[in-house]
Amino acid sequence: MARMGVVGIVIEGDRSVAGEVQNILHDFGDIIVGRMGIPDKIKQIYLISLIVNGTVEQISALTGKLGRINSVTVKSALTTLEV
Repeated sequence: MARMGVVGIVIEGDRSVAGEVQNILHDFGDIIVGRMGIPDKIKQIYLISLIVNGTVEQISALTGKLGRINSVTVKSALTTLEV
């Protein structure tokens, strides 16, 4: 019972957490359909948007792990219908 959705990731300030974020994204690569990253090095804000297709549990695990990283904010929006 999979759902599709969008996950928005914002990294503010210290970019040293980018490696940790990348490792988590790699671990969940099987549910990531698309990814776009926009860096603003001057303001030290890094944005990543993901299109995901997975179970609610998988997507929650992804966002939960990302959300526990300092200076990282995560928001998600999922379809209400199963795909």
